[in-house]
Amino acid sequence: MSAAPVTEAQEERRRAARALLASPLLTSGSEEFRLVRKHGGELASWFTQETGWRLVVDAETARLYKTPARLDDATRPARAARSKAPFTRRRYVLLCLALATLERADAQITLGRLAEGVLTGTADPVLADAGIEFRMERREERSDLVAAVRLLLEWGVLHRVAGDEDAYLSEASNDVLYDVRRRVLAALPAATCGPSTVEAADPDERLMVLTAEVAPETEELRLRALRHRLTRRLLDDPVVYYAELPEDERAYLVSQRYAITRRITELTGLVPEARAEGLAMVDPDDDLTDLRMPEQGTDGHVTLLIATHLATAEGPRTEEQLNSLARELAIQYRSYWRKSAAEPAAAAELAAQALDRLAALGLVSRDAGTVTAKPALVRYALAAPTIRKARSRA
Repeated sequence: MSAAPVTEAQEERRRAARALLASPLLTSGSEEFRLVRKHGGELASWFTQETGWRLVVDAETARLYKTPARLDDATRPARAARSKAPFTRRRYVLLCLALATLERADAQITLGRLAEGVLTGTADPVLADAGIEFRMERREERSDLVAAVRLLLEWGVLHRVAGDEDAYLSEASNDVLYDVRRRVLAALPAATCGPSTVEAADPDERLMVLTAEVAPETEELRLRALRHRLTRRLLDDPVVYYAELPEDERAYLVSQRYAITRRITELTGLVPEARAEGLAMVDPDDDLTDLRMPEQGTDGHVTLLIATHLATAEGPRTEEQLNSLARELAIQYRSYWRKSAAEPAAAAELAAQALDRLAALGLVSRDAGTVTAKPALVRYALAAPTIRKARSRA
């Protein structure tokens, strides 16, 4: 029996939901934003019921306040707008200081003034005690600030009026002017309580307090909380392994798998892929993701080859063994890869980037320099070819 055809309204809701999942903060001016505003009521109801996430839509922004299912997942960091390099601790600190400066800024601000505000923020004794300091005298420091600013441009917090960040990188006297979109800025924090009310000093404890939710008091509320956590993981994580779930979540997912995945499919178009080890929601259009596998280019090829090696290897591998493999592959494929891949120091970087991607996709685990393949990696194993004998003619 074939599935019922998708109506135009359902297709619009699907596009709007996928846009929110890909970018939880949308700003006015795009077709996706228009669709979210049009179907905002139904979308808000679905996300509240199925995930516990809050959707707020106004004339300028559409903000899906997502609470992560796991607070210990460090595999998907913020990335630089152009290079896609993961944010370092230094850049995260700069981003937070820039946001604090913008909160007190006028309707317009220059990059120079923003840098001054960040420098003032670094004078805080807490940052000094943590060994964090910025002078903005070196190009490297200005590059870190520019990476944070370009992320704010991508989010729509800032709008460039005049100038260019590349000129500022060359010389700090070359300034850039921005409009500050205050409503977008105000929509950024996705917390269940005001950050200023949190007294915990430890970063992990602060994060737990910022995202803490009311403990369920009845059996009905407990089951709803389970559904929320599992739906969040299925929407956010590439794969959900039964072995990694607490007992109550595993039992609930096994019993309610069909109902949960059906509702996700109806809204988003994602298709469930069920295996003995776990469950994944697969995107037939392959665009609702920030990481693809496989991917074109040298880095993508390295990742695929290392994945194949790990999928067929007997037991875990050390990162040093994989660095050696990357060096061998660089020689074997030197005619096809970029020239820098053959440099002596490149192998470790190529292998590290490949492992970062595989870990973010839930395909490997890393612990103290040891890399272990996860069950879903088996799809990248190469089977031995089967050679059929030709039939003899009578």
